[in-house]
Amino acid sequence: MEMNIVEYKQPQSLKAQIQNQISESIFSAEFQPQQILTEKELIERYHCSKSPVREALVSLCSEGVLRSIPRCGYQVVQLTKDDIDEILSYRQILESGFLKSCYDRITPAQIEKLEAYNKFCTCQSESLKEHWVHNANFHLYLISCSGNHFAYSELKRALDILYRAYAQYYWFSWDDNLSVSDVRTHKKIIKCIHEKNIQDIGEILEEDLSDFAKHFRSKRSM
Repeated sequence: MEMNIVEYKQPQSLKAQIQNQISESIFSAEFQPQQILTEKELIERYHCSKSPVREALVSLCSEGVLRSIPRCGYQVVQLTKDDIDEILSYRQILESGFLKSCYDRITPAQIEKLEAYNKFCTCQSESLKEHWVHNANFHLYLISCSGNHFAYSELKRALDILYRAYAQYYWFSWDDNLSVSDVRTHKKIIKCIHEKNIQDIGEILEEDLSDFAKHFRSKRSM
C-alpha cells in the first residue's frame, strides 16, 4: 500500500526549535565544518537558558552533526569521502532491493505521481535546498511505494545526512547544470517501472547514485 510522505508539523519544544535552528545554520554554511560552537554564544544567540541549548547540542551530537570537545565546545562535523561513499552504497542496496520487491505492484496512479515529482526535479531550482528537497522527495516517494515504513525512515535518515554533505560542498558554488545532471536517470527509472523491467532497475538506480557521487568526487579534487 502506498504511504503518505507528507509530514505534518507538530508544536515544537524550545529544545527542538533551537536544534532545528542550529541545523539550518549548518545547512546554510553559516556554521562552517569544523567550527567550534559554545553554549555561551548559543545562549546569547537564542536568548534562552542553558538547559534547552545543552539538550539541543547533546541531541545533535547523538545524530553525528556535532562532536563534543571537552573544555572547548561543540565542533561541526565535516563529512568525509568515506562517510559519503558508505551512505551511497547503503542507499543503493536499500532502494534497489525494495524497488525490485515491489515494482510489479506499483500502480499507474503512483507512476503519475513519480512523474509529477520528477517534473519538479527537472525544473530550474532557485536554490540548492529547493533542488535537494525535490530530488529527495522523488526517492522517498519511490520507496514509499513498497509500503515499508522502516525502509522509508531509514532512507530519510540517510538523505538527511547527505543533505549536510550536499550543503557542505555546494553552498557557495551552486551550478544550475547540477540540477539537471544528478536527476537525469529519473525518467529511466520510471520507464523501467512502467514496463516492469526488473533487469535494468538496479543498474539504473546505481547510475543515479553514481552521478551524485561523481559531483562530490569532483568537488573534493578541486
